[in-house]
Amino acid sequence: MNTYDVIIIGGGLAGLTSAIDLSKDGLQVLLLEKETYPKHKVCGEYVSNEISPYLNRLGVNFETTPPDEIHSLQLSDRKGQLVEIKLPLGGFGISRYAFDHLLFKKAKANGVDFVFETVTDVEFIDDRFTIKTAQQTFMSILAIGSFGKRSNLDKKMDRSFITQKTPWIGIKAHYTSSDFPEGSVQLHNFEGGYCGLSKTETGAVNFCYLAHYDTFKKANSIEDFNHKILSQNPHLKSFLETSKMDFEKHLAISQVSFQNKKAVEHHMLMAGDSAGLIHPLCGNGMAMAIHSAKLVSNEIKSFFKHKNRDKLEANYSRIWKKTFQKRLIFGSIFQKILLQPQLTRYGMWIVLKSPFLLRKMIQQTHGKPIQ
Repeated sequence: MNTYDVIIIGGGLAGLTSAIDLSKDGLQVLLLEKETYPKHKVCGEYVSNEISPYLNRLGVNFETTPPDEIHSLQLSDRKGQLVEIKLPLGGFGISRYAFDHLLFKKAKANGVDFVFETVTDVEFIDDRFTIKTAQQTFMSILAIGSFGKRSNLDKKMDRSFITQKTPWIGIKAHYTSSDFPEGSVQLHNFEGGYCGLSKTETGAVNFCYLAHYDTFKKANSIEDFNHKILSQNPHLKSFLETSKMDFEKHLAISQVSFQNKKAVEHHMLMAGDSAGLIHPLCGNGMAMAIHSAKLVSNEIKSFFKHKNRDKLEANYSRIWKKTFQKRLIFGSIFQKILLQPQLTRYGMWIVLKSPFLLRKMIQQTHGKPIQ
């Protein structure tokens, strides 16, 4: 039976980054992921610079896939009224296709083992984890759950949020656009949702939106929804009319969940979206996932010095809540505002008069640089 210090279930940003961090410290790490790299995912693909010093410390190098440097945010309401601000920290645009693959190669170079199979069962017995796929069984002292927004493992673990249905649908595609502004991330409101636009490392524009099912069911297809609903916002209408989709079809996910989650479940340490999902309109989910990898890695490295599991779990739950709870609350508030036309119009009127207020709002969903 294969035995490790840490087994990570899920190879997204949080899982890959924690694998790099822990292996850098000499721990034996296995990452279990159901799909091979590279691959596209439904994601906003904008990353706040708050995590740049941390990635530099881990030796993650973007020289072969230089991202698009982003300095400003454009925000519009449903009618197209627009406000633009300079982002407090700035960020960069990079596709999950490139970013995850880059992190995967770095983790492999660090000595992390990868198995591309679906996890079917997790047990915690006699102070050890036994983790099974259809083909193999593995054991570890610690386990990290980074299996995304919603997973069959959440059901197996009987996590409280999994029984609550959610009405959110995520749609994504890459587009070629000849006139998309350099250094800009855009957020455009439409009936029942909002759409983010930003350039990736290839120059393609990532077009990703979150829509409420009640609005989405008014259309017969994604293309019909884009034409009928999104195009009511003149900025989205112009983008769709002047750009060409690079994908054969849009990517889609349903049941996007924003319910509260626990940072520790059945002794497994949760990271990334498995621990909590910030509303995509805040444009900071990717940085938050990477930041959570740093938190869980720090606590795990400390654990292997004191070997106190209760202390590990209590400390991680506390530090996760201290670091992210305020962001999640503000993200929820911003989402509610954008989904109420009258509140959005009033909010746009305020930030047009005083753009610094929007900068303050952005700061509430972004952290300070971490190393």
